[in-house]
Amino acid sequence: MTRLKINYVLMGIAALLLALALWPAVPWHRGEGDQLDQIKSRGELRVSTLNSPLTFMDSPEGNLGFDYELAKRFADYLGVKLVVNQHTTIESMFDDLDNNKTDMLASGLVYNNARLKNYRAGPEYYSVSQQLVYRQGTARPKSFADVKGTLVVSAGSAHILTLEAAAKKYPNLTWTTTDKLSPRDLLQQVENGKLDYTLGDSVTIALMQRVYPRLAVAFDATEDEPVTWYYRKEPDDDSLSAAMLDFFSQISEDGTLEKLEEKYLGHVGDFDYVDTRTFLNAIDSTLPVLQPLFEKYADKIDWRLLAAIAYQESHWDPQAKSPTGVRGVMMLTRTTADGLNVDDRTDAEQSIRGGALYLSHLMDKMPESIPEDERIWFALAAYNMGYSHMLDARKLTAQQKANPDSWADVKQRLPMLNQKRYFSRTTYGYARGTQAYNYVENIRRYQLSLVGYLMEKEKQQAQKAALQAQLGQGYPVVDAKEALAP
Repeated sequence: MTRLKINYVLMGIAALLLALALWPAVPWHRGEGDQLDQIKSRGELRVSTLNSPLTFMDSPEGNLGFDYELAKRFADYLGVKLVVNQHTTIESMFDDLDNNKTDMLASGLVYNNARLKNYRAGPEYYSVSQQLVYRQGTARPKSFADVKGTLVVSAGSAHILTLEAAAKKYPNLTWTTTDKLSPRDLLQQVENGKLDYTLGDSVTIALMQRVYPRLAVAFDATEDEPVTWYYRKEPDDDSLSAAMLDFFSQISEDGTLEKLEEKYLGHVGDFDYVDTRTFLNAIDSTLPVLQPLFEKYADKIDWRLLAAIAYQESHWDPQAKSPTGVRGVMMLTRTTADGLNVDDRTDAEQSIRGGALYLSHLMDKMPESIPEDERIWFALAAYNMGYSHMLDARKLTAQQKANPDSWADVKQRLPMLNQKRYFSRTTYGYARGTQAYNYVENIRRYQLSLVGYLMEKEKQQAQKAALQAQLGQGYPVVDAKEALAP
């Protein structure tokens, strides 16, 4: 018994000495080890970002955003939990990095040589140009020489270097920086007439114009520049960099990155000021009557997408009629209506019910190999030009060594169905492929405007309620609808 106790004591001492010898190399030893070890030992990837539709936002469907989805996949790749820290300014994000409160920044940040003195940049995942913006209805500057009013950019942004370079050519150019407002906040200030000019990135501007149509682009201030993540620069530590490179290589090869680019950037397209203003006005004037019907009959898709489809079809007019005889909110043919038990195509409820049911049937009919979240786009193409022609588009995509189950690949082939050299080799011949392409892209843009506009109205109403709670009902408060009026 005594010998056993002695052996246990000796074993304990040996284990203690071994632990002390190995202590600096143990990856879970907090405060030491490389960046990747610390992330894994913590079990969390801490990411700082700005709240915006492109990067990160909390929607009714949960967290969304290009950077959010990429970061979530990166966390999964590392086998850890994603923790998102939201910020209102660029400087506060970089403060997180400086103070070791975050592992990386994922917020659509432009690659900037000046930042590389203190930080490292990850791989490029899309590109943007910097643009000068002004308010629709005011004089458009053709260059920085025409900038006469107040120009403000966010402190810590890449826009400052752009302006410093421009000032060498235009010595009268002046601007100020703010550490209170994000680039997106400044874009809203320009649209609302509170600020003359600011700089923004081309993608964010294009997305915001769907909700703030008076936001206008004056000119490109830079060529296309890469967008990257940023993280701390640690001496002799390439662990996080290597992990990022491998991660981006994998998602590029398996099509994940292309799919996310299509989801968030693929339908940005050209901006139509008049059409957008007309649509936003219709949201206030016409949608409230039809919204309960869209919510009632939207089955496999979000009701706002069903509403966007209906607007593309008829501009929400129950009496709409085309030269080819299709009628109603969902513009159903007589034959289709009969098959869906729609007796009166001009009855809004019957039309919406029938159109939603028809779309549901088309989605069910799609090949199972098509990802669940992309089936609706294939179904909409079929809704517009016919199911058989959609199959031809998939066949043509496969013939050209692309992915027939990827909407990003198939939509590029839709316009080819107009051209004889392509449709002559298809099973069902000529189709209005360009029209189908535009049809789906328009719907996605309307959906983007609708979702963003409704979210902004809710935000304004929440702010109004909070202000009333603070000041009392007797104080005048700006109405949310008035504040967002296009």
